[in-house]
Amino acid sequence: MTETTCLLGSIATARSGDKGNHANVAVIARSQAGYRYLEQVLTAERVAEYFDLLDVGEVKRFELPKLGSMNFLLIDALAGGASQSLRIDTQGKLLGTAILDLPLPTPVNLDEMRAVDYP
Repeated sequence: MTETTCLLGSIATARSGDKGNHANVAVIARSQAGYRYLEQVLTAERVAEYFDLLDVGEVKRFELPKLGSMNFLLIDALAGGASQSLRIDTQGKLLGTAILDLPLPTPVNLDEMRAVDYP
């Protein structure tokens, strides 16, 4: 990480799990400013590139602005899913933890984004 980047985990939290061979990764911004920033920079393409080593087929982004969150569906990310995969994380539970290390361009108002302001 350089001075011009920050980690996603500094402005958001995440949860993840499986849907068969696919994985869901929810990213929840700590603040409204953080969500507005993530709308611009946390694209499906950026997430697909970050998880490239998993050989993900496609990534789809679903926005939930009233919850200040986004859900990413990672198609074919689990190498067959819990009943078939030989991977250690067959249910995609660690993907939420992993995405928090995704580097993003540092926003000018990073401190504002770190403060929780959702009711």
